Amino acid sequence: MSRFQTKAVHAGREDFSKLCVHAPPLDLSTTYPIADLDVGTASFDALIKGEAHAHNPIYARLYNPTVARVEDAIAALEGTEACVAYGSGMAALTAVLLERAQHGKHVLVVRPLYGTSDHLLHSGICGLEAEFVTDAAEISARLRADTALVIIETPSNPTLNLIDIRAVVQAAGKVPVLVDSTFASPVLQRPAEFGATYVWHSATKFLGGHGDVIAGVVCCDEAHAGPLRTMRAATGALLHPLAAYLLHRGLPTLKLRVEAAQANAQVLAQRLVEHPAVAKVYYPGLPGAVNGHLVGTQMAGPGALMAFEVKGGHAAAASVMAKVKVLTAAVSLGSTDSLIQHPAGLTHRMVDPAVKAATGITDGLLRLSVGIEDVEDLWEDLAQALG
Repeated sequence: MSRFQTKAVHAGREDFSKLCVHAPPLDLSTTYPIADLDVGTASFDALIKGEAHAHNPIYARLYNPTVARVEDAIAALEGTEACVAYGSGMAALTAVLLERAQHGKHVLVVRPLYGTSDHLLHSGICGLEAEFVTDAAEISARLRADTALVIIETPSNPTLNLIDIRAVVQAAGKVPVLVDSTFASPVLQRPAEFGATYVWHSATKFLGGHGDVIAGVVCCDEAHAGPLRTMRAATGALLHPLAAYLLHRGLPTLKLRVEAAQANAQVLAQRLVEHPAVAKVYYPGLPGAVNGHLVGTQMAGPGALMAFEVKGGHAAAASVMAKVKVLTAAVSLGSTDSLIQHPAGLTHRMVDPAVKAATGITDGLLRLSVGIEDVEDLWEDLAQALG
């Protein structure tokens, strides 16, 4: 079972024949009967220490079989030994930060990145000192003895900059590298293949894909997964089994959805470049994109996300959002339907104004997550909204 689409359909379902089921079972138990106290005690110890499985699940905060199955499936898609699932993408990032804080207090972060990630790191809530850079080439010069983690996001949110993961890993040396690969999904990019220690996704996005589940996952080797499971158990950041069920149900169509949306995005990006109301388009598949050479090498394709700056600033951007009819004016991304939003006023509102200005997040910038609708309907809607 080596090919991606076969894994997407079958991974995490290895015990279905034994259970005599065809669809993923949904286990909603909060607690599990303990027939033998010694076995229960040993199971409790194993799960608290971060082991992936135990003879008895004990309590749903420690383990749930529905969650474990989707973890196995996503790990297979990312090509990692393990995956640890959380109740949201931010819960997943927080778990990594809290765990790494035990190894050092300094984190290097490449901007731009998702606004809430930026805010969490900048605030120091997790007890870490975040140092931000805008060029990955600065990483090796900024490493310190207490640097515990390097964080990059590629493609970046919202301007779709690409970062060379292998080069960052080399520059980081022995310091673990976390890659937010949400915009790419494992269909287009698998950072562990380039040496990343942690691959982080807001699974709410492409992995969920239908706008009906909030979840986060971290994919890594087993040595790094154990401490993350311990952290999840201690902080209660578990993924609800219903959300895990929905994630697992959506994985077989992940590749189909991403590739269909990407095909639409390629058409829309080129047409937006030529539209007189548009000042600039950010899309990895266009000539001049930041590190666009990584498309076809690090990334299998340019993806389904883009951003474009409309002439006329905030008023023009607000007008476009108000006028769309097929597109939905809403935050989030990676769903089957197309979503358009205003980063400066919404997802990146908490980012310092100077940082927004330096990273291209202007008042006229709109971010578009392209869905799988008919591309001509999407273009007609955008064209009428742009006026």
